[in-house]
Amino acid sequence: MAKSLSKVRIGTVKRDTTETQIALKLVVDGQGVYKVSTGIRFFDHMLELFTRHGGFDLTLKCTGDLDVDQHHTVEDVGIALGEAFNKALGDKKGIMRAGYFVMAMDETLAVAAVDLSGRVAYVVDDKVKVRLVGDFQSELLADFFDGFARGAKANVHVKTMYGRSNHHKIEAIFKAFARALRGACSRDERMREMLPSTKGLL
Repeated sequence: MAKSLSKVRIGTVKRDTTETQIALKLVVDGQGVYKVSTGIRFFDHMLELFTRHGGFDLTLKCTGDLDVDQHHTVEDVGIALGEAFNKALGDKKGIMRAGYFVMAMDETLAVAAVDLSGRVAYVVDDKVKVRLVGDFQSELLADFFDGFARGAKANVHVKTMYGRSNHHKIEAIFKAFARALRGACSRDERMREMLPSTKGLL
């Protein structure tokens, strides 16, 4: 029985559309190792720190129609990453299912809450006041979390409580999200054969 909890959980996704081509490999029980390329450097940086703070391993290559806009790349990466978590977690027996984290980053404070409920919902309140942060179109933060929630079949809520730097606002959100998701994915030895739901499915 205990052996099931020692199994490394891996999710791979290959997603090809007329707008993006994505190859992704996720190890939930990783060491924070990453190799990420989306063509948007600030977005890469956010995914890298997400990986490190979550203790995941992530290999991700996305080639998208950035000559049109960043939207397809950001949203589709969110979808693919969510799908990878959904695949890696399998039947979800023994996981904590829900997690939250409050992240301080210098003058900024952010909070994230995740429920791997099988239902899709997302709320983003980032308080970012500029169109671009680095080379990243800041309005697309919501599209990333929308995509992730759909791919993972999860509830995702992220919020900047306060802060000055727009860079810090987004970065604190990604760090909080990573640690909340790490908690939601963590396994409980006592509940290893039990689904964390009274409905009988997630």
